Amino acid sequence: MTDLVAPELALYVHVPWCVQKCPYCDFNSHARTGTLPEAEYVGALLADLARDAPGAAGRVVQTVFIGGGTPSLFAAESIAALLAGVRERVALAPEAEVTLEANPGTVEHGRFAGYRDAGVTRISLGAQSFGARQLALLGRIHAASDTAVAVGELHAAGIENFNLDLMYALPEQTLEGALADLAGAAAFAPPHLSRYQLTLEPGTVFHARPPALPDEGLVDEMQEAGDARLAALGYRRYEVSAWARPGSECRHNLNYWRYGDYLGIGAGAHGKLTDATAGRIVRTEKPKQPRTYLAAVREAGAVGTRLEVTGRERPFEFMLNALRLDEGFRMAEYEARTGLPGRSIHAALAVAERRGLLAQIPGGWRPTALGTRFLNDLQALFLPDALGA
Repeated sequence: MTDLVAPELALYVHVPWCVQKCPYCDFNSHARTGTLPEAEYVGALLADLARDAPGAAGRVVQTVFIGGGTPSLFAAESIAALLAGVRERVALAPEAEVTLEANPGTVEHGRFAGYRDAGVTRISLGAQSFGARQLALLGRIHAASDTAVAVGELHAAGIENFNLDLMYALPEQTLEGALADLAGAAAFAPPHLSRYQLTLEPGTVFHARPPALPDEGLVDEMQEAGDARLAALGYRRYEVSAWARPGSECRHNLNYWRYGDYLGIGAGAHGKLTDATAGRIVRTEKPKQPRTYLAAVREAGAVGTRLEVTGRERPFEFMLNALRLDEGFRMAEYEARTGLPGRSIHAALAVAERRGLLAQIPGGWRPTALGTRFLNDLQALFLPDALGA
């Protein structure tokens, strides 16, 4: 073992409610029924944070991500109370990136100005598509015109740092339709674009009743043509599904992919904390059901479960994240974040290089185009059994 070094620290806040559950969604989200318990939930979040904060004593939170669900269902006053409470319980960097996810169908006039005043610096809008038919098939509650209105509200509020989420390989989608979605997004000149292939995840409506999706060859065309179009528009892919103009990469997500630490509060939230002194990495998970979560917070003691990440598990955990990045990783980073010597993965690196999945860079490694295409196969080389750990 080598010495663990505590990495950058972030905070993830989960708001689990949506207007309705989309048929493709496997996130911890729950359809809203009646009035949301905003004040009670914000109070629970802050109580949850107060219990987890001692594990990050002396450290500064660099980024905050309020995700869901649909956090934009919460009023600006609730987000303001949340962020004010966060600042009272942990040290928040003066220039912290604070992202809030929003559904274009839940944006009210003037609400983004309220979020800005609360301390939100970045918005992630779930556009998903600009095709009316595709939005309907995806079960989205918004129209393309709602995305246009939401972006206009962002500009009016002075929030210029924003992301648009897009999906491709949608039901009944053609190559022309997928590229039209990119053109629709590019018209708003977002600094950041996230572009995901629709997959049928277990436990979702689409998995149980699969819609008609494009065949594999067409999906490959959509990906390759879309990548070329985004590059031509001046975006750089820095992670498998993330594109940005230079300097607009999502700092919060980069921390995940670099195997950083993060406090996780809210129903179903996950966290990861490094105790460098004790040589331990601990993962936390909070109860998924909102009612169960709220009840757990009312009880004494820690909320949810805590599980130590063993040395045997750390190589795969690190690579599960780092190999998503186009920049790859440095060996010194691997050793500092896992507390393991570089030799613990030398054999796997050699196999990956021989198969053309990884290429050496000064001080480290990065995935090749082939490695990115077959990312699951590349990551699997670092599983405990594959390493003989």
